[in-house]
Amino acid sequence: MAVNKAIYNNQWEPADFIKEDEINRMLEEAKNASPDKIREVIAKARQAKGLNLGEVALLLQNEDKELLEQMFQVASELKLKIYGKRLVLFAPLYISDHCVNNCVYCGYRRDNQFSRRKLSQEEVAEEVKVLESMGHKRLALEAGEHPGECPIDYVLECLNTIYSIKFENGSIRRCNVNIAATTIEEYKKLKEAGIGTYILFQETYHRETYKKMHPSGPKADYDWHTTAHDRAMMAGVDDVGFGVLYGLYDYKFEVMAQIMHAQHMEERFGVGPHTISVPRIRPAQGVDYDSYPYLVNDEQFMKLVAILRLAVPYTGMIISTRESPQYRDMLLNYGISQISAGSCTGVGGYKKEAERLACLADGKTDCCCDDTPPQFAVDDHRSPDEVLNSVCQSGWLPSYCTACYRKGRTGDRFMALAKNGEIQNVCQPNAILTFKEYLLDYASPETRELGDETIRRHLEEIKSPEIRRITEDRLKQIEQGARDLYF
Repeated sequence: MAVNKAIYNNQWEPADFIKEDEINRMLEEAKNASPDKIREVIAKARQAKGLNLGEVALLLQNEDKELLEQMFQVASELKLKIYGKRLVLFAPLYISDHCVNNCVYCGYRRDNQFSRRKLSQEEVAEEVKVLESMGHKRLALEAGEHPGECPIDYVLECLNTIYSIKFENGSIRRCNVNIAATTIEEYKKLKEAGIGTYILFQETYHRETYKKMHPSGPKADYDWHTTAHDRAMMAGVDDVGFGVLYGLYDYKFEVMAQIMHAQHMEERFGVGPHTISVPRIRPAQGVDYDSYPYLVNDEQFMKLVAILRLAVPYTGMIISTRESPQYRDMLLNYGISQISAGSCTGVGGYKKEAERLACLADGKTDCCCDDTPPQFAVDDHRSPDEVLNSVCQSGWLPSYCTACYRKGRTGDRFMALAKNGEIQNVCQPNAILTFKEYLLDYASPETRELGDETIRRHLEEIKSPEIRRITEDRLKQIEQGARDLYF
């Protein structure tokens, strides 16, 4: 089902910047590259200036274990150079599972039969209170595509509710939005509502596979979907996020196409993707998981994460609770800079999970709390406190910082700071301050003790004596009750 182009005020345009023949040609030419050529590309990547498509193809085709280890090492170096040892945390919030699309990999697909629902504003507030009680400051709003049940006005109302809830010391300071491709006019409304990043996953850039995966619904129009980030930028949305659902098609093609997309955004708007998400397909209702021929194994996945970090060093890289705890922890070393924690992937899932835990605490093992089907299965069921404890033990600094968004360090202003590594001058102290809030308001005794030691260690890494002094002073203010202090 193609988009009715007349309805969308002549905003439809072809996604002709994804050149499949060029991708296939470069991947074929890269198959027999010499080890010395691969080393040259890795050496160039170390300069944190990014890579061109031919160089990305060379790294994708490389299977030499020694060279792979060199690539992983440089990816780790770049992550530290640009983002330091910080790790940003967030949680998804699903507001509606109504959907008119029939995407074959998704639990929300139209043909799946279950009782669908969307949250009332009272229910949105309840979900937000649970999330705030877990310590979250940053959310990603998620919804199926349904013009009747989930129009833009409903999304805007939910955003207003999310930002209005102040529960004890909690507040949501940044809400990113992951909703279906829409018009410039509707992106302007999202911008006015104060969203952070607009996120839209391409799922697959391969046209023929895209057609098979999206047999009906508005999402079936490849071009309308693939150019959505362009329209968001035209509407004034500063930051946009990409994503591929790895496992739908050959991961090497998908990485190349994603880099091609990023280069298109740089050329047209001067700003590449603020974030790149790397989900792998997971089991879900109505999904024949084992029938997918392009499933990505752990070794391939680690490789593509590292290559994305080398190719687009400035971008934030996100991994969700689709992956196991141990694997997520390992990937932090190869480029990941943002993770979700304590996630529920069903509508109303946070309140239901809180009710389930309350039942178990009361000794009710036969708890029958309603269980709305999730969009997909998750593999990391740890609480945020457990995740933060593990992050600290691994030497990383958890961050709930949202300062860049509120200080106007977005779009090209953020990119300029990220590309030269200067973003750390504000991000390191802001991470420390937001983590201190978490430790005082939400942490278990064990995590608080470990977290305080983590803060002491990372304070020493602030290079400017003056910034360190101000940070220490603000930590004392937070201990005395102040909140939301940032550079």
